[in-house]
Amino acid sequence: MVDQKILDDVFENFVNSAQIFKDREVLRHDYIPEKLPHREEQIRLLGTIVAPVLKVSRCSNIFIYGNTGTGKTAVTKYVLSHLETKAKMYNVPVKFSYVNCRMTGSEYRVFAGLSQSVGISVPFTGLSVDEVFDRFRAGLDAAKTIFIVVLDEIDALIKNRGDKLLYELTRINETLNKSKVSIIGISNDLRLKEFLDPRVFSSLSEEELVFRPYDASELRNILLERSKLSFYEGVLSEAALNVCSALAAAEHGDARRALDLLRVAGEVAERQGARMILEEHVREAEKHIEHNRVVEALRNLTLHSKLVLLSVYSLNKSSVTTGEIYDIYNELCGELGIGLLTQRRLGTLINELDAMGILNAKVVSMGRYGRTKKIRLEISRTLIKDVFESDSRMGRLINYKPKSFQKHMH
Repeated sequence: MVDQKILDDVFENFVNSAQIFKDREVLRHDYIPEKLPHREEQIRLLGTIVAPVLKVSRCSNIFIYGNTGTGKTAVTKYVLSHLETKAKMYNVPVKFSYVNCRMTGSEYRVFAGLSQSVGISVPFTGLSVDEVFDRFRAGLDAAKTIFIVVLDEIDALIKNRGDKLLYELTRINETLNKSKVSIIGISNDLRLKEFLDPRVFSSLSEEELVFRPYDASELRNILLERSKLSFYEGVLSEAALNVCSALAAAEHGDARRALDLLRVAGEVAERQGARMILEEHVREAEKHIEHNRVVEALRNLTLHSKLVLLSVYSLNKSSVTTGEIYDIYNELCGELGIGLLTQRRLGTLINELDAMGILNAKVVSMGRYGRTKKIRLEISRTLIKDVFESDSRMGRLINYKPKSFQKHMH
C-alpha cells in the first residue's frame, strides 16, 4: 500500500496547496478572447472588407500576413463569428469554412473539408482531386450561398503542393451561377508572393492586411488581460509579467509564445508549491519550452536531414567541413541501403539545419586556399542521442564509428 500512500500525498498536496490557476485554458493559443487588445484597427479594416456580404454581394479576396503570434487567426475568427451572427439577423445566406492547411495537409483533404461545409460528403480517398473539386463546385452552386473560405497557414500548402488549389479557387466564381466565393488567405511567411504564380497572387490579394509584431508593452497588456482570467488574484508577480513580455517581444513580438511562457511558468510554480509566479519560474519555463521545441524539431526532420545531423554527430569534432559530412553521410546511406542525395542537395540541407539553429555553418577564409564552410553542432550531443535512440532507423546508427574517420583524424 506504500505506493498508494505516495500518490495520496501528491494528490492531497495538489488539492490543498496554494491555488495558481483559475482557468488554464485561457492561456492556450486557440482561445479567442472577448476583446483583442491592440488589434482594433485590423478588426475594423477586416470588418469593412467583409461587410458587403450583408447585402448579398461577394466581398473581395483578402490576403493577411504577419509573423506567428500576431493575432491573424484570432482577428479573422473574431470578425467572421460576428459577421455570422449579423447575417442570421438579416437572413442572408452565408456559409463559412475555416481550414488550417498545415493540419489538413493535402489539396484533396482541403477540398473534401470544403465540400463537407456545403453538405457534400466526399470519401477520404479514391477520387482524383479534379473529381472532388467538381463535386464541391456542384454542391456549392446548389447551396445558393455566399461562401467565405479561410485558408490559414496557406504557406504550408503552397510550399509542399504548389498553387493549383488556389488557382482553382480564385477562378471558381467564373463557373458558378447561384453562389459566390470569397477567399481569406493567412500566411506566416511574408515572402509567400515569391512562391505564387503572379496571376494567382493578384486575384488572391484584392485586399491585403499586414499584421506587425506586438511590442513589449502591448504584449504586457495582452498578458495582463489574460492573466486576470487564468490566475487567481495576486498570483502573478510584476517581475514575471515583465520578463514574459520582454522575452516574447525579443522573439518577433509573438503573443503565442508569451502565453505559452506564462502558462508553463504557472505550471512550474504550481509543481513547486509556490504561492506566486516569480521571474525564476519564467526562466525555468523558457528552458523547458526551448528544449521541447528543439526535441520536436529533431523528431520531425526528414530522413536525409537526420542523416546529415548524425554525420556531424559521428565525426565528434569541434567543427567539420561539408566534404567530411558527405563522406560519413555516404557510409550511413550505405548502412541503411538507401539512395544518396547529391552534394549540392546536401549543402541545402545543411543550410536548412543552420536556419533552424540546429547546426551552425559559417564560411571561413583559408587565405590562399580559398574559402570553406566550418560546421558545428548548436545543440547538445546528449539531446541528439536521446531523440535518435528512440527512432527506429537512427537508433542503430547512433554509435556508428565512421570508416573514413581514420583519414579525418590527421
